[in-house]
Amino acid sequence: MPASQTSTPSSTTQLISVVLPCYNEEAVLGRTHDRIARALRPAEGVRYEVIYVDDGSADSTWNLIRTFTRESPMVRAVRFSRNFGHQAACLGGLKEARGDAVVLLDADLQDPPEIIPEMVARWRQGWRVVSARRTARHGETAFKNLSAFAFYRLLDRLSDHPVAFDTGDFRLLDREVVDLLTGLTDRELFLRGAVSWAGFPETAIEYQREPRAAGASKYTLPKMLALARSAFLTGGSALPLRIPLCTGSASLAGALVMALTRRGRPKALPLALFGAQSLAVGVVGEYLHAVLRQGQGRPAYVISERIRSTIPGAVLASVEEVA
Repeated sequence: MPASQTSTPSSTTQLISVVLPCYNEEAVLGRTHDRIARALRPAEGVRYEVIYVDDGSADSTWNLIRTFTRESPMVRAVRFSRNFGHQAACLGGLKEARGDAVVLLDADLQDPPEIIPEMVARWRQGWRVVSARRTARHGETAFKNLSAFAFYRLLDRLSDHPVAFDTGDFRLLDREVVDLLTGLTDRELFLRGAVSWAGFPETAIEYQREPRAAGASKYTLPKMLALARSAFLTGGSALPLRIPLCTGSASLAGALVMALTRRGRPKALPLALFGAQSLAVGVVGEYLHAVLRQGQGRPAYVISERIRSTIPGAVLASVEEVA
């Protein structure tokens, strides 16, 4: 149960914002919009808004989104000047959202919008974070399933705070949580780790993830590695900083043991030492790069257009930076 019932949302009509990051989703976006419209039926005390974030798509995604805004008063949209990445798109949507609670949902229909009303019901019971936990990942490769399984468990082991297993960005966040996340100054914000770090009362709804309805996954191997880098290096764990100390200590201990036992050095020893030194330098280099990005103070994304109303053509055309 929630830690405190005193934080339960009031019984008056509340606004729920649903944020959808999109990148080259023209093949599926029409079906996604239809399912969201059916799932978000007005309920007593609840109304919805939908915010599409076009993360620099090169196809017809933005044209489809503009059509949605003309057809429905509940739809708003922003467009990035280029592709800044999924986490930046999620953050941008959180900053645009006006709701008392915000739901993050990918546009590829792997995560079912039909469970959003249940998430809202849990939130109204007093939970500040309602996560969607995947019990199965249909239509994905064995490598993707294995790497995802290992990722969350390794992150939990290395992190300085508990991390929810098998839980992506599909979750509901209370306004208090949203305000905290959007107020952070991290330039490479790993949202899943930040939510866990905040420590708000959290519950989970289990579901089975479906295959993509159309198109190809935008989470290529380089993007998966970039997400892992952000999670492990800037997500709160201090353990990677200790890798150089550990490898150096192990190398010295090994050399001392060989000297005491008068064993000859194996031929591979110079290469092993070189590998340890390279690993240490590489880890330090990654941290220095993260520090550099943080110190540069650049915004996480740049908005080129924003649709604020349902009036056709009501688009803010000037480029606007958003930290």
